[in-house]
Amino acid sequence: MKRAASSLVLLLLLALGWHALHAMGGQGAISSPAQAVSRLGTLLRAETFWDDILATGSAFALAVIISVLGGVALGAMLGTRRLLAAVTEPILLNLYALPKVTLYPVVLLIFGLGISAKIAFGVMHGLIPLTLFTMNAIAQLRPAFLRTARAMRLSRMQTLTTVIFPAILPDLLTGARLSVSLSLLGVLIGEMFASTRGLGHRVMTAMEAGDMATVLAVVLLLAMFAVAVNTALMAAARRGGG
Repeated sequence: MKRAASSLVLLLLLALGWHALHAMGGQGAISSPAQAVSRLGTLLRAETFWDDILATGSAFALAVIISVLGGVALGAMLGTRRLLAAVTEPILLNLYALPKVTLYPVVLLIFGLGISAKIAFGVMHGLIPLTLFTMNAIAQLRPAFLRTARAMRLSRMQTLTTVIFPAILPDLLTGARLSVSLSLLGVLIGEMFASTRGLGHRVMTAMEAGDMATVLAVVLLLAMFAVAVNTALMAAARRGGG
């Protein structure tokens, strides 16, 4: 309940700040919250808008699945091998620091304009952070857990599933929350540059047409979705930590 209340307070503060910007900038600069809500209601009654939501949702879901499963698996593989983790961690950090826009031409060349490119953009943003979270969580695991696993003669897979993953579950959920948010960002950016469908493409088209009401309506929808998902994952992390 406290997490949900905090999210609602955050949304209220953002709405107040938005209204203040509208009052200062005027109608030509930014639409009011009421106008954005009204525009969102109009968009939600249009079938083409739901097609865009479906396109974004499909790419986002696949990007999250690949990022989460791949990030946990890769992080576990590297984290259980200390020398390999020490060698690969700086490489992963440098790769993630690389501006993703520089890789867009390569991704477009490989995947073309379509859902594959959007998924690739999402995975580029969401995979590495969760890999690093998993690696660091395993590195900080109490040695007693691993000694117990060795004493019980557990296999590597049994050690992962029955000892390591339960012990680092709160860190995994925190990393997954970050990965989900970044995957959504990657998919939306991919739609802006590498798609003819989706909410990102609609935002880009509306910006080119100067339709700020549509831009802010889509941003409002995405913000509500992101806050809802983030709140749910935070609650899951809290239960996992308990």
